[in-house]
Amino acid sequence: FDERVLEEALDQRHPLLERLKFLSIFSSNLDEFFMIRMSGLYWQQQTGSVEAPPDGHTPEEQLRAIQQALAPLLARQMACWQDDLLPKLREAGIQVQPLSDIPPEATAQLRDYFKAAILPALTPLAFDAAHPFPHISNLCMNLAIVLHNGDRHERFARLKVPRLFPRLLRVPHEPPSDSRHDGRPARFVWIEDVISANLDLLFPGCAITTAYPFRVTRDADPDIEEDEAADLLQAIQESLRQRHFGSAVRLEVSAMMPEQIREILAKNLHLRPDQIDRVDGPLGMADLIELTKLDRPDLKDPPLSHKVPPLLAQQDLFTVLQERDLLLYHPYDAFLPVVDLLRHAAADPQVLAIKITLYRVGLDSPIVQALMQARQNGKEVTALVELRARFDEENNIQWSK
Repeated sequence: FDERVLEEALDQRHPLLERLKFLSIFSSNLDEFFMIRMSGLYWQQQTGSVEAPPDGHTPEEQLRAIQQALAPLLARQMACWQDDLLPKLREAGIQVQPLSDIPPEATAQLRDYFKAAILPALTPLAFDAAHPFPHISNLCMNLAIVLHNGDRHERFARLKVPRLFPRLLRVPHEPPSDSRHDGRPARFVWIEDVISANLDLLFPGCAITTAYPFRVTRDADPDIEEDEAADLLQAIQESLRQRHFGSAVRLEVSAMMPEQIREILAKNLHLRPDQIDRVDGPLGMADLIELTKLDRPDLKDPPLSHKVPPLLAQQDLFTVLQERDLLLYHPYDAFLPVVDLLRHAAADPQVLAIKITLYRVGLDSPIVQALMQARQNGKEVTALVELRARFDEENNIQWSK
């Protein structure tokens, strides 16, 4: 499935930012695959599972097969970014650059922004014989920093890059508008590059040798036996808290990271060499989705025109449904008739009850608003909320409450 997503990113027929979106989705899908599927295989391997699956392959055989299939996909992904999308984005007026390519004036302004906004949110943690290895949050960008504190001994620190800020920072003071790019040139730098360049403000009096980005993926598959959980909602809430502390299943590091630091991280995270990916490019490429927010309709698909069935444009919704069934095909057909159905039902005096299943619900859902209005109007309203919608559990718990 994810290979098909990558093929969409490679497809030259798509607009540029749509291809970038697919490249981002490929990465986020892969993160979920490691958090759920790969973590399950590693758990089976560690616990010595002897029950063979239907295809007869052991966990070790499955892991080897996955790694062999994954390596060429990751190589294609990086080649797509570096050799194809990055140059084409540059031609279109969207540049993702190393900090060293940024003019001095803009670099100084980025340093001012770092001091004012980013620096207060940073908390470096040393790890050595006197300091325990810090917890590394799931899917967070981190820096492994090597420094000297007035002596000849190397010291190590880990710095978490806060999620409060965009991963791609806009470079201030853009050059004059270029009509070829619709007057909207945009230049970006990775936030970890800005932090690395300003570590002297975080470690005054220390000599910073270097800093290397790394990223950890953890087991995020809640182990819940529904039949044994006295309160499923409470059990899932507890599993969500544990999700941040699941065992590490993957370590992504910069290809420039020395073997010594890589081994220190792997040892403390209890990872084997085959669970470490050396990346010759940016880590966590799911964050490229940020660039799709740019106001560049010339680089995106035209908005999908949703259709309303002709019958509903001519007659009342309940009148149509009394005469015949109506099947809607989303996203080609508009979703509005579904919302209208619930709104009409909430207000119609002949409606006694509404029963509905909610799997994933938006933050400001008109469906929920209509159900609440129905309840206020004295209808019987029953909503079955799926608590275990993958990675939407927390949102659904709030809605169920």
